[in-house]
Amino acid sequence: MSKIKAEIFVLKDNGGDLVNDIDTDMIFHNKYLSIVDIRQMGQYSLDNLEGYEDFAKRAKPGMVVVAGENFGAGSSRQQAVDCFISLGLQGVAAKSFGAIYKRNIINSGFPMIELLDIDPASLETGRELVFDTETGEISDGGKPAGHFKKFSTVQRDIIEKKGLLNCF
Repeated sequence: MSKIKAEIFVLKDNGGDLVNDIDTDMIFHNKYLSIVDIRQMGQYSLDNLEGYEDFAKRAKPGMVVVAGENFGAGSSRQQAVDCFISLGLQGVAAKSFGAIYKRNIINSGFPMIELLDIDPASLETGRELVFDTETGEISDGGKPAGHFKKFSTVQRDIIEKKGLLNCF
């Protein structure tokens, strides 16, 4: 996989800025932790994030979620990654990730895109972007739109094998 071509779902606040500090309880609330079937998790994605309670109904398979800084802060619940996999999304793009979430998302083989420079004002839900995982370039309609941290060889291998446990 050298490119991820996806429609984006942008998480913005009322001021039009990317939402920062989305913790794992907002991504997948602890009241749902008894759900162990990954196929059932998606319907609860982000339903504890103000303004995005209906995210699971609005998100489409193949999308990439876009957010601000410190995405996935908080506990180490794997469901906060698995709920997006359950919806058939292609990845999460954010300015930065919580340390534990970062490990979980990479180990799951789910693309984690660390945004370096992109104009948040240019980001609209429904816009299609291309993320080149080899160069770290983001393009919009064939035009440069920004950069993200290139995937490491290890990250690429884990993604290609659909998870760390499939690498052995």
